[in-house]
Amino acid sequence: MDWNPLNDPELRRNVLATGTLLFALILSRYAVLRTIRNMKLSSDAMRRRWTASVRNLVLIGLGLGLMVIWASELQAFAVSVVAIAAAIVLATKELIMCVSGSILRATSGSFAIGDRVEMGGFRGDVIDSTLLATTLLEVGPGHQRTGRAVVVPNSVMLNSGVTNETFMDRYVVHVMTLPIKAEDDWRNAEETLLAVANEACADFVEPARAFMDRLSDKHSLPKFSVEPRVLIAMPKAGELELVLRVPTAVRERGRTEQRILRTFLERRRGDAAVVPPREDADTSLF
Repeated sequence: MDWNPLNDPELRRNVLATGTLLFALILSRYAVLRTIRNMKLSSDAMRRRWTASVRNLVLIGLGLGLMVIWASELQAFAVSVVAIAAAIVLATKELIMCVSGSILRATSGSFAIGDRVEMGGFRGDVIDSTLLATTLLEVGPGHQRTGRAVVVPNSVMLNSGVTNETFMDRYVVHVMTLPIKAEDDWRNAEETLLAVANEACADFVEPARAFMDRLSDKHSLPKFSVEPRVLIAMPKAGELELVLRVPTAVRERGRTEQRILRTFLERRRGDAAVVPPREDADTSLF
């Protein structure tokens, strides 16, 4: 007599339980997403973050539920595929690494949707994150968005670090480098750059100092100065670099940098037009 799966009571029970689980998860997901859409949240990034979290929780719940329902069948199946287990692991190595990277991100809290990060050689704002990949809205030179979306597998988090540029929610000490020639009047350039930086960041110094002090107390770190400062670096013979560090709001780094650069170049150009060149210094522009 041929075996009919419909006559197996355990199989029918498992199929019914699976259907009930799917229906419950779909209904719950719909209800939760509808509630999120109707909530008044502080930003769209938080709404996207909650939406992605609900989707991931539904997937995890589905996987765990199926494992519980089909436990006996899965156990029998596992015994029958012991011989090819190694091959399966090798074939799904990248998927396993992606899921592991996702678990690492969730447990470490390295970044969330809406943060600006650099991972796998790509830099951008996180707009989506799943068990397998993270989607970035690419940010190019000058802190400007390019409009391109980059999908980065989560496995890169196991092989390289992730830089979260918005880890400090409100203020950050931004570093920018200006190369000059060794024969240029670097003292004048340093004074001009520092004056421009003090003017551009005047509104950020006190709030940034208070924020950094609270952060230092929270993590038991020594307090550090946030006032604009210029350092001199010599990357190689015949070249100099003015390294400027300034306080700024996290989302204002690009505007602050451009404001400083443009004002600095205009003042240097003005100085070159009205100040006669010194015999011991080159006043060429850069």
